[in-house]
Order: sequence, then structure tokens, then C-alpha cells
Amino acid sequence: MVIGHSYRISSNFLPKQSFEMKTAYFKHVAGDEQCQISFHLIIEKFKIDKVFNFNRSLTESIDNSLERIRSNVEKEFSKKLNRKKKVKKPSEVSYCNEVDSNISQVEAVPLQEPIDVTISTSNGKLSNITIAELLSTLNSLTEVYLTVLENKFQIAYNSPEVHALKLPSSVLADFFVYPSKFELHFATRECSEYKWYRGLMPKSGNAQQIQWEHVGNEFTYMAQKTDVGYYLKFSCTPKNDSCTTGPKTEIISPHPVQAGPGQCPFEVRHLFTQQKLKGSQFRVVSYNLLAELYSDSEYSRNVLFGYTLPYALDIDYRKQLFIKEILGYTTDIACLQEVDAKIFNMDLVPIFSQKSLAGHYQSKRNVAEGLATFYDVDKFILLEHDGIIVSEILERFPELWEKIRDNKPLVERIRNRSTALQLTFLRCKNNPSKHLFVVNTHLYFSPDADHVRLLQMGFAMLYVREQYDRICLEYGLAKTNIALLFCGDFNSVPECGIYKLLTEQYVGPDFPDWESNKNEAARNVSLTQPFIMGSACGCPEYTNYTVGFAACIDYIFYQTGVLKVNDVIPMPSREELSMYEALPSPVFPSDHIALVANLEWISLEDELEGKEN
Repeated sequence: MVIGHSYRISSNFLPKQSFEMKTAYFKHVAGDEQCQISFHLIIEKFKIDKVFNFNRSLTESIDNSLERIRSNVEKEFSKKLNRKKKVKKPSEVSYCNEVDSNISQVEAVPLQEPIDVTISTSNGKLSNITIAELLSTLNSLTEVYLTVLENKFQIAYNSPEVHALKLPSSVLADFFVYPSKFELHFATRECSEYKWYRGLMPKSGNAQQIQWEHVGNEFTYMAQKTDVGYYLKFSCTPKNDSCTTGPKTEIISPHPVQAGPGQCPFEVRHLFTQQKLKGSQFRVVSYNLLAELYSDSEYSRNVLFGYTLPYALDIDYRKQLFIKEILGYTTDIACLQEVDAKIFNMDLVPIFSQKSLAGHYQSKRNVAEGLATFYDVDKFILLEHDGIIVSEILERFPELWEKIRDNKPLVERIRNRSTALQLTFLRCKNNPSKHLFVVNTHLYFSPDADHVRLLQMGFAMLYVREQYDRICLEYGLAKTNIALLFCGDFNSVPECGIYKLLTEQYVGPDFPDWESNKNEAARNVSLTQPFIMGSACGCPEYTNYTVGFAACIDYIFYQTGVLKVNDVIPMPSREELSMYEALPSPVFPSDHIALVANLEWISLEDELEGKEN
């Protein structure tokens, strides 16, 4: 549960909850052994204005719990009666946590009357029951009250709540901003209400004195150039499907809005993708986002990406750029690699869903990053999605497994890889007879692993063929009504075997890749695959551009007999890529460059024209 704070200088940027004045909140999460109790007590004549928070065991008697509450409230009275310092204004809410009050050294002063604390229903006071039994009562009764002196609080059980909330450290003008951490309990994101405000911090540095101006009503806000220098405040009123409302929670951005990096090269590319494609056309993006897992380490900061300005490596900065970049391509299908699980859940899903993009995630084994495939729900219907770890399907295909099983160093290396494969089967809405079979992957990287990657692709294609044949049979599809689209970071240059296998359908036993590591060399192994495919973007000079390596290793492979390429969005120039020496940089959020291609289903006229030629 978010613990409230008053907006002092030391806690300007922490979440603050606004409790309903006559409501006591009781909360119990399934599996937890404790119940959380919160209420906001105001007694003006004693200048009491405090939020009390308690955690009580489910097995504890409510009489003991009420005695604990009474003791803490009494201590607060005693503090006020003994305090000779200047008291706070009623508007300055303080907060009392049970842990703090237990160690209070304030000597209690006898009050004229004992503080009465009770829980009651219309039938009278409740006593001699446990907290767990009380919660059961709350499930069946709508009017149960906690009374403190003459203050009567209606108990709200498991009310909608903002459990965790945080804003990003970096907020750039002309980029989306939204909570970097956002968890709801007993509420839904769709039903909850949101508001954004902007304000200038006064010289005092006290956020309580900011004059706030309302600027937005969505979960996300597009920061404006006119917001530069302003702090942002985000407000959430949590609600559930029944429109029950919980306490509002607000938080202020830790830093003011900053000027953006200026025009990024991807914004020039956006000039070619301003409109959604219509009819039988669709746009595909393949993009390795550079997971925080690989950018936020001492080695990456000082060695791997030592040339990158530190702020430009920060995920809070980079994610603003790559989200704006991907959305600016107005894509229909996006295959993403090196996606942090938290980025998928907290950033991509909430933002992309507002643009009619739905997606699913495939994690790698024992790694906190993976693959994400998104598709436009206005253009496609999801029929199936699947994901596997390549090293876990080796024995499923004996025709290839038998050729390498006795090569122990090679088998051990392949088995230890976490490489994943993600499959998405879609039906076109505007032409229900047409279906796309989208495959997304990120193959293993190591300079001496061409043979490993080639075998990974061999097993992947066997699995893809198996699923392709099953889908055709189960859905009764002719081969002209289903097209394979294989995207990803293949960590393989065009001269290597993977490109040859995908575009020429065959790699023989004498191909050099098999001996990229002499101790693990694959002998007498050849690969075939049945799909006639081409590279939609050809072979750009660079799809990965760092100081240590720069080449083409990312591709969008497509089935040439069923699909055709209409346009390829121009790649950035070498001058743009080297503007800050290499990638990532303040204007390129990843060390990879997004591939973007416009494809279309081949029509009957195209087929006839092809036969004539």
C-alpha cells in the first residue's frame, strides 16, 4: 500500500494519498497473514490532523487491535498536549505508522475522558472475534463502522487502491510521459481516472506551494515544449468494474520537463510513414531495443558503450525515444527483440494499446528480457500465439538431432543457450481468407558461434514448418492464403549461412560456418527449408552500429510467392549514425536500427503477370 506523505521538501516527490474523511480502509490481499487499516483523523480543537496506518494479524482479536489503535491515538493527543512548539496548520497532514508510534518516547498525559475506539454495526458493537472473522463480516455487510471518540468512519473493505506509483526520472518535451511504476489493487486501469497537472517550483522548494494547472486526462501525457522547466503532477483515482472509487493518489515528477534532443533521425523516417497503409498492404517493423539488462552495467557504461553519454544510456531516457519512434512508423506488425519484461508490461502495452496495437511476450530462459510481437487489432485478428526456447526442442526433430548428438561440446553449448522463438498467427480483417504466420527471434551472439546460430535456425525452421503444416491442416488453408514472415536479430551477416538458408533454402556440409569453432565443428550436417523467401529490406550496410562492430545482422524475411514488397523506409545515413560516434546516442535509443517495410498480398493480376514474365 502506498504510504502517504505531506509535501515537505524532503518528500516532495513521494506518492500522496487523499483519504475520504469519513472512511476507514481495511485491506487484505489473498495469501497475506495481515490486514492493513488506514484512516484520516481530524479533530480541530486539538489540532489533530493525521493519517493512521496499522498492520494487524488475521488471528488477532479485534479487541486487541482496537486497543492498539486507541493507544496510538492517545499518544497523538498526548504529543499535542505536551508540545510547546508551534503546531502545524490543519492543512498539513502528518502520518502515523504503527512502527513509529511503538517507539515513541512521549510521556502520556491523562485525558479528561478515555478515548473510545469501537467497531460496530446497526446491531451494536462487535467484540470477541478475530480480524479474519471481522473481514468475513465485512464481505456480507455494507454498513460497518469504526468509531474513534465522536468520529465515525464507515469501513471500506478492499477498496480500489493505488498500491505503487512512480514517475520517471527523465521527462522530455515532445515525448510521452506516464508512470514508470504503477500497480493497482482491487481496481482496473481501464476504469480508473487520471489527471495531469503542470506547475513551477517556487524558490522555497516546497511543492505544497506550487500552483497547479490541469493539462491532461489520460494515463499518458505528451509533454509540450511549453512545459519545459515545469514539474508535472500525476493523479489517479482508482476504480473497479463496479465503479467503486478508492482514495486518490498523487505524485510529482522528480525533475522538471527538459528540452528534447531536437530532431532525431527516426523523425525524418517518419515522413515516409505518416499514414496507415490501406487495403491489402501492411507495414512491418523489426527492432532490437537494447535491453536495460545490457545497457545498465559497469561494463556497458565504461567499455561496451563507453562513448555514449551516460544520460543517453538510461532506460528512462531511451524508452521515450524508442516508443515515439515505433509509434511514428504507424506500423501494423512490430517484432521487437531485447525487450525487458518490465518495459513490455509497464511501457509498451499501456502505450501501444492506445494506438490499437495488442501484443504478447516471450521471455528467454533465466533472462529478464525477451521477444515482443505487436499487431494492429483494427487490421488483424489473433488466432494463435506460441513461444518456445530453441534448446528445449532439439530432440523433437531427430533428423537434425541425430547428426549432432554425439558432439558433446557443441550440444552442451547449444543446450546452454536461452534463445527463444515467438510465433503469432493472424487473420486479415479486410480479407478473411488471408493469414499471416509471424515468427520473431533473437539468435545467440558470439564471434565464434556461426555454427551455433545456423543450427538454431535449422531447428527453428523445423519447428516453424511443423506449426505451419498443422495450421494449414486445422484451418483448411491453401498455401496461397497463408504467408510466413520471419523477423528478428539474427546476429548473422549476409555472407553467413542463415541468410543463405532463408533465401536459397539450402546450406551444404562444406559451408564455412560449420567450423567457426574448431572444437565444436559440425561434421556432415546440411540444412534445408521449404519456404521461398526474400529479405524485405535487402541487406543494408548497417543494422547494428557500435564502435566495436557495425554490420547488417537484422532482417525481415518474407514469403516471396505470396507477398511482395512495395516500399522500404530509408535507413539513416552513416553521417547520422556517427553523429555521436556510434549507437546508442542522444538521438538513437538502441545500438540497432529499426527495419521498416511495406508489404502487400500478391493479387491474381500479380500472379498472372509473373507467369507471363
